[in-house]
Amino acid sequence: MSAEPQIELVGIDKHYGEFHALKNISLTIEKGQFVALVGPSGCGKSTLLRSLAGLETISGGTMKIAGRVMNNVPPRKRDVAMVFQTYALYPHMTVLENMTYSLRLKGTSKAEANRAAEDVAETTGLSALLGRYPRELSGGQRQRVAMGRAIIRNPKAFLFDEPLSNLDAALRVHMRKEIRALHDRLGATSVYVTHDQIEAMTMADHVVVMRDGVIEQQGSPLELYDRPISRFVAGFIGSPAMNFVAATVSADGCSAGLNTAEGGAVPLSGALEAGRRIVVGLRPEHLRAVPENGQFRLEVGPVESTGSTTFISSADGLVTLVQSERTGLRTGDHIALTIAPEHVHVFDADSGLRI
Repeated sequence: MSAEPQIELVGIDKHYGEFHALKNISLTIEKGQFVALVGPSGCGKSTLLRSLAGLETISGGTMKIAGRVMNNVPPRKRDVAMVFQTYALYPHMTVLENMTYSLRLKGTSKAEANRAAEDVAETTGLSALLGRYPRELSGGQRQRVAMGRAIIRNPKAFLFDEPLSNLDAALRVHMRKEIRALHDRLGATSVYVTHDQIEAMTMADHVVVMRDGVIEQQGSPLELYDRPISRFVAGFIGSPAMNFVAATVSADGCSAGLNTAEGGAVPLSGALEAGRRIVVGLRPEHLRAVPENGQFRLEVGPVESTGSTTFISSADGLVTLVQSERTGLRTGDHIALTIAPEHVHVFDADSGLRI
């Protein structure tokens, strides 16, 4: 992958009246990179994407695409292609007409535009559907048409605004593989907005976690999973979500007593000040049930099995663990648990920041 920046954002601000939607956002996206913007509703991720597309006017900062400042450039001249969750296809046009529309607007001949559409249709698996209308297509096929329409323009960047949110679960899994495969085949630069952290983790090279208009943390998916900078990021990245348990550092500084009904303690990977109030983060997949001599115990609450995986929640709702095998545990049972010190995440009780 080239280190040449394709998108550069420096100090981006966006105000809606008194509301500060984007706060000093700086981000560099390399050519050929797939970047996911994630975060809860209202965090600013869609506003940032729409600002890149030129659909929103930024209040401050500098925005460059392929080295060119885009602050006051209208959307049609930015050479980016946006794929919406609603597909935004013209219902009265065939697949072929939808895909060639932008080329025809530029004055491309019908024959040349049709040849380009046929090439893109082959790439996107739409060759047999070029004569159909959107109403005759499935959700997945419509999404492929929307992507084909974007690809045919050969833009500087692809901007995806939650493109899979209207699809059912099985089709979402299939389409996220298709989108990533297309990205790789085209050598494209993609910015992908989603509220689904699994999409972000499985599709992106680089994940940007946003909160209240700022970038909370950015890095590779595994960097964010292994070393979340805050309790917020830790709770957002990973599925099932990380468990958070209030704790107090023990006298030796090398373990933390859990503030739970059944007590117990977990080991720490580094020494901390005795008596310090902390929150420990325990990923469900890192907890192990043991016959006896566990580090802590819990009373079993709901037990859910998918056949290959079992999800066990504590009766107080504080802790969930995941087992890859089936279990005979039932609600009301008591189990002992253990976790390796390198898997214990430690956060300050007040600030929520990683210690």
